[in-house]
Amino acid sequence: MQQEQQKPQLSFWQIWNMCFGFLGIQFGFALQNGNVSRIFQTLGAQVDDIPILWVAAPLTGLIVQPIIGYWSDRTWGKLGRRRPFFLWGAILTTLSLFIMPNSPTLWIAAGMLWIMDASINVTMEPFRALVGDNLNEKQRANGYAMQSFFIGVGAVVASALPWMMTNWFDVSNTAPAGQIPESVKYAFYWGGAILFVAVMWTIVNTKEYSPEQLAAFEKAQAHQPQISTANVQVNFLKGAVIAGGFGGCVLLAVAIMKLEKELYLLSGLLIAFAMVFAVAHVMQRKQSVNNGFYHVIFDLFTMPTTMLQLAVVQFFSWFSLFAMWIYTTSAVTSFHYGTSDVTSKLYNDGADWVGVLFAAYNGFAAIAAMVIPFMVKRIGLKGAHAANLSLGAAALISFKFIGDPTLLWIPMVGIGFAWASILSLPYAMLSNALPSSKMGVFMGIFNFFIVIPQLLAASILGLILRHGFDNQPIFALIIGGVSLLLAALAVSRVTIKAQ
Repeated sequence: MQQEQQKPQLSFWQIWNMCFGFLGIQFGFALQNGNVSRIFQTLGAQVDDIPILWVAAPLTGLIVQPIIGYWSDRTWGKLGRRRPFFLWGAILTTLSLFIMPNSPTLWIAAGMLWIMDASINVTMEPFRALVGDNLNEKQRANGYAMQSFFIGVGAVVASALPWMMTNWFDVSNTAPAGQIPESVKYAFYWGGAILFVAVMWTIVNTKEYSPEQLAAFEKAQAHQPQISTANVQVNFLKGAVIAGGFGGCVLLAVAIMKLEKELYLLSGLLIAFAMVFAVAHVMQRKQSVNNGFYHVIFDLFTMPTTMLQLAVVQFFSWFSLFAMWIYTTSAVTSFHYGTSDVTSKLYNDGADWVGVLFAAYNGFAAIAAMVIPFMVKRIGLKGAHAANLSLGAAALISFKFIGDPTLLWIPMVGIGFAWASILSLPYAMLSNALPSSKMGVFMGIFNFFIVIPQLLAASILGLILRHGFDNQPIFALIIGGVSLLLAALAVSRVTIKAQ
């Protein structure tokens, strides 16, 4: 009888349809990652101002994903549990992609990045939870690998769109000072349309289990009983004191020593966490625990051990990725093309080539998504992830030692394998440690360990480059490589459920 309550195996095409929307989501992310720094510089941003402008992306994810995860766990309507969020997120993201390249000023562009990233997160977070909802434990790794495949394929095309517009359709990649090139604008228009169509494909062709069915599946699972928020006392006050103490020290150091303004972001983040933990402490004392805010913070403090261990891996992995995304354009144009003049053809040729390189690593990631399952069979989840992160580390460091920009496609192989691994193997290690009824909120909380390192990178990378490396962005890529090596070492400490 218990066997009948297990989630049935889904076919290849059912998993394909369920994950196809990720193809569109990646159009939004790839266009953002490959072109927003270019847009910022075109509208007047200096290289050392770029990290603080990029803070919108991770900060919106930090706030939006746990909220959307919590709400989607408790949603059921005509479209189901997760699909309403797919629909509204896709609509908002498409509109943002249409508006972003038409931003008339730098600050409007920065504001649009906030809106765009929030919209993408509304769409993306429930996609991660949908794999846990619809697939049994044996198939979840296949589901996340399929998502990685679509991420790679979608990003190949999306990253190369500005280059394609110029070289295939003769759309200009230059413009007067302060104006976004037409090639970038058309790339964003096409990206928005493709995103909407791909997400709609998943909405139309994927079914979700009803709350009653999910409850029956949950009873059949071997997970430990869930912790009651009413009966367990969590030391929120200790967390508030630690976060607030560190935040106050950073704030005082910036004010007294007149350090860079970016560090205000770090102190503000720590103080904000302290305030959130303090509110949770008051709620706990008053037994006001039946609300979404308290549940999210409670789950943060009582997360499974595997999730806590993976948090360290994610921290160093995403610090590296953020360094790569925000500094590759300025690193390649200045170090390999020898110019920082955003109005010059040489700069824009270099920026277009970065788009091609980003397409290349995503292409290799699509191939890696098919290879990684075989690596897992040979050396296990942890061994495969550590190996792929090490490949990515060597690739980023090699940028400093490759003089010919046409050869920069070679390190994209290692970056592609690392990217595909980061998008799949941590989720494969984590998913079976999570209760199905809280899949959405825990996936949203897991995003904290993606977002926090990005906020830290936005706070300190500019400072490190200015004071340690004569403001040369190529060294940001080397820092990213070292961070990936640390992530590879941290994988060995993760405890995973035996399969």
